[in-house]
Amino acid sequence: MPHILIVEDETIIRSALRRLLERNQYQVSEAGSVQEAQERFSIPGFDLIVSDLRLPGAPGTELIKLAQGKPVLIMTSYASLRSAVDSMKMGAVDYIAKPFDHDEMLQAVARILRDRQEARQVPNTPASATTGRSNEKVVDNSNGEIGIIGSCPAMLEMYSKIRKVAPTSSNVLIQGESGTGKELVARALHNLSKRAKAPLISVNCAAIPESLIESELFGHEKGAFTGASAGRAGLVEAADGGTLFLDEIGELPLEAQARLLRVLQEGEIRRVGSVQSQKVDVRLIAATHRDLKGLSKVGQFREDLYYRLHVIALKLPALRERGSDVSEIANAFLKRQCTRMDRDDLHFAPDAEQAIRHYAWPGNVRELENAIERAVILCESTAISTELLGIDIELDDLGEDDFSGLPAMTGSNSNEPTEDLSLEDYFQHFVLEHQDHMTETELARKLGISRKCLWERRQRLGIPRRKSGATTG
Repeated sequence: MPHILIVEDETIIRSALRRLLERNQYQVSEAGSVQEAQERFSIPGFDLIVSDLRLPGAPGTELIKLAQGKPVLIMTSYASLRSAVDSMKMGAVDYIAKPFDHDEMLQAVARILRDRQEARQVPNTPASATTGRSNEKVVDNSNGEIGIIGSCPAMLEMYSKIRKVAPTSSNVLIQGESGTGKELVARALHNLSKRAKAPLISVNCAAIPESLIESELFGHEKGAFTGASAGRAGLVEAADGGTLFLDEIGELPLEAQARLLRVLQEGEIRRVGSVQSQKVDVRLIAATHRDLKGLSKVGQFREDLYYRLHVIALKLPALRERGSDVSEIANAFLKRQCTRMDRDDLHFAPDAEQAIRHYAWPGNVRELENAIERAVILCESTAISTELLGIDIELDDLGEDDFSGLPAMTGSNSNEPTEDLSLEDYFQHFVLEHQDHMTETELARKLGISRKCLWERRQRLGIPRRKSGATTG
């Protein structure tokens, strides 16, 4: 069982994080400062240290040296995000911005521990191997690790493209539905590139408040805006010499898009509030689940930026399009979760195997991983059933022409369900027609689905929630 040290001076946050990790089968110790951690524990003895950046006395970055090579995950608020990136240059394995949700923290912890375990195993991989099933990943021994599970034709073609594109300096646009693994592709491109020893800075454009995004990406000068008490470099500068990965780039405001275009065209940035520019050498990898070309036609995304990004486009298939890969991925996730939770007796029941193969997985690989983690935690026997997977099949069980029981649409934009109207068309029409006067809860209830399923289908079909619409309820 992995042993994690939490260093956080706020008791409430520290206790909540401890409970979260212990519920997920991690052994946890805690301290309120670097000094307390030194006095109470042998820091190199932990598998992972999770530390706040700002602590009484020495900052959390002091633990990087004290950990003697063990991974350190830094927690920080958006206001000090720039300092967190600096900590990565000092040797921190990653940072996570506050406030974070539980899934985000658990995914970060699992990824760091998994990467460390696999890094120890890589030197022992036979040179003739073409796949590293024991490491739960595909291996390309001539170019390094791809790090993605699956061997369907579409993914084999994807691996081939990654190997060709990675050594170049071309910009890359990764397209695909939410949860398909776009960040894994970005990491593979960076790790197989000539920039592999330089930083890979990952930014989720949808996670940073719009009012902060330009400052965080491009930095700012002292006095550039209220609260800018000192000048600060941005994340683009932090990626100088390395790779900048912008996830959900379709959410980037137009003003920030204009600044990003200058980076791509001129190789330079200008901090917010500055009149001087400075050169940067950054390779850009962007990802989105949205149709950027369509957005550019309606003025929501800069057309010139779209074509700059679209030098190389990689399209990740949805999980439902990957055939037998879904079973391979499910078994890999099951093995991983069993290892984490000291359960070596679990397997999928026949009905669960069938459900995994035939369910549409609207949340893709991310939904599959979460379903299996939940099932392993709740399973009291040796067989995982369909019920334990918690698969939401309310709409997915309907045929394309089966609209019985669904509410009719009215009004000028109504479109009564017919044989020519697919289920997704119906969903899109109904949501667009009613979202201005219905809450998300009411929409989901009318459609006979959960709010989670409603959100996932919005993501898949590119239907944003209208800010001026009804409250979510």
